[in-house]
Amino acid sequence: MKEFIKKHSLLLPVAIYGIIYMSWFALLEEKVQEPVHIIHSVIDDFIPFVEVFVVPYFLWFAFVAFFGIYFYFKDREDFKKLAINLAFGMTAFLIISTLFPNGHELRLEVFPRDNIFTDMVKHLYTIDTPTNILPSIHVYNTLCIYHGVKNSALFRNKKVWRGATSLLAWSIIASTVFLKQHSIIDVFLAFALEIPMYMLLYKGVSLKFRSIKEKSQMETM
Repeated sequence: MKEFIKKHSLLLPVAIYGIIYMSWFALLEEKVQEPVHIIHSVIDDFIPFVEVFVVPYFLWFAFVAFFGIYFYFKDREDFKKLAINLAFGMTAFLIISTLFPNGHELRLEVFPRDNIFTDMVKHLYTIDTPTNILPSIHVYNTLCIYHGVKNSALFRNKKVWRGATSLLAWSIIASTVFLKQHSIIDVFLAFALEIPMYMLLYKGVSLKFRSIKEKSQMETM
């Protein structure tokens, strides 16, 4: 048992954070029944409704879970970076939603078509409220996975995996606005939060390692 706990010590803080996040989020959903601050951009009015994007939207759940588990068992350092990245954005989302209760009024009341994809969107609308949307966690977490895969040695020579990950990631990001689940503002803020974290976690570590390596090489000359 001690060996198991030592080997999987990272699971405890992840589990604790998961409980805190879900509890806080549930409280926000209960408290904010109607949007207090409406998030809207004129750009939103020009984005068409494309119901087929409900497929990558729902694939997001498996996308995040799969790579989270994969990194945990294959490379703990990659997992730590991913976990820190995810926790930062999700915590920022909770704080913003608490201090600035928000939502949107973009959802369609009448759908332009009737098919299996619109039926899936109707179901999505019933299980997900149009409140607490800033920034888009769908977008932020997708960017975390995308950057994690892009910078992992595990996928350095796996072009098919990298390509498939990129295609799905950008499809998920696009789905948030094509399904009228988010304003383009939610997407932009997700990028604004993730890019600095990406530079800190991946580029900063890379530059530091390179500096140490070059210094070591100079000393051996």
